[in-house]
Amino acid sequence: MFEAILLTVITAATPLVIAALGELVTERAGVLNLGVEGMMIMGAVCAFAATQMTGSPYIGIVAGIVGGGLFSLLFGFLTLTLVANQVATGLALTILGLGISGQLGESFVGQPGIKLQPIVIPLLSDIPFFGRVLFAQDLTFYLSIALVIGINWFLFKSRRGLKLRAIGDNHGSAHALGINVIRTRYLAVLFGGACAGLAGAQLSLVYTPQWVENMSAGRGWIALALVVFASWRPWRVLAGGYLFGAVTIGQLHAQAFGIGIPSQVLSALPYVATIVVLIIISHNRRTTLINTPASLGKAFVPDR
Repeated sequence: MFEAILLTVITAATPLVIAALGELVTERAGVLNLGVEGMMIMGAVCAFAATQMTGSPYIGIVAGIVGGGLFSLLFGFLTLTLVANQVATGLALTILGLGISGQLGESFVGQPGIKLQPIVIPLLSDIPFFGRVLFAQDLTFYLSIALVIGINWFLFKSRRGLKLRAIGDNHGSAHALGINVIRTRYLAVLFGGACAGLAGAQLSLVYTPQWVENMSAGRGWIALALVVFASWRPWRVLAGGYLFGAVTIGQLHAQAFGIGIPSQVLSALPYVATIVVLIIISHNRRTTLINTPASLGKAFVPDR
């Protein structure tokens, strides 16, 4: 019983972790992308549509990444090239993504999906309890763990990661040192959008293998809060993602057990937990200010 619950927690947490990791890199470069929700839902519909047309969920995964990445380039063009307000642009693209995905996915509503099957690692998957939990998962789970390790190394061990963090902390000084701020931010935004698209693909191919309009259901907003919760640290994103995933699955099991609490209240628990976490974090302003990229959300124009 506990093993089954843990497996569902992992499935629920994986899209949050992937989307939050992408946003973490974007924000480390000084760009605040509030369009994660729209990019996730675009990744979900692109992945489901490609899978239905080709019969291969792996092609669907690629399509989801491309869909989220292309949508992020629109955000990048508006905010980095045209210097539009990042907050307003992110909100607009979220609404746009929800609308476009609903239109694109209209013909797929009600169609049974093709689920992305687990990759079973021989011998290791036979280990009692931990075998199925860690070594018989789908591709997106393994990618989420690889992303945590890779992003942590990139940000804190590589020269390019140091440059990206320098841009996020002071884009003016980074530009004066010869670092191409706009190009680096474009790449960071593209990476964040690709991760959001991958997270969306996980929703329509693993978590719920079908297309349902607005199936991201606010997970993009939770991913944004998760970045702050993690203080812009990849390993904390992993821990926070599983915490929020446990809350999400916990409310589903509470409803199944018939606990005498209105279902609407239980359904709201993940978002209530998000608000509570943000309130707790806000009390420790010193830690938050130390870790927050100083140029976050600030536009940069080389000529100024």
